Amino acid sequence: MIQMVMGDAVEAVEKGQSLLLDGFPRTMEQAVALDKNLDVDLVINLCIPNETIIERISDRWIHSASGRVYNYSYKPPKVMGLDDETGEPLVQREDDKPESVLKRLQKYEMVNVSLGVGIFR
Repeated sequence: MIQMVMGDAVEAVEKGQSLLLDGFPRTMEQAVALDKNLDVDLVINLCIPNETIIERISDRWIHSASGRVYNYSYKPPKVMGLDDETGEPLVQREDDKPESVLKRLQKYEMVNVSLGVGIFR
């Protein structure tokens, strides 16, 4: 993962530009590897209630054939459950179901309790 991030970032880093990494690093190993490869100036951890995250992600539905994404919170389809262009049914990815999101959040919290604390000092 760090090689992929660095491969994408190398041009900006060589130019002395700053990077904003959204959702990365996710593990302590990634944080250590990132710190070895970049001079990290700032880490921001947004504290968003799990309920809010679960609601926003589980409101996401897709049209499989086209990849169009709808969100019932802010970009709903014109007809509930149907793609605006084809009228075909929308599906919810397994990862977007509330129980899956909660499991991911619980795992994230277990693995990342101390992420950034002491690594980027």
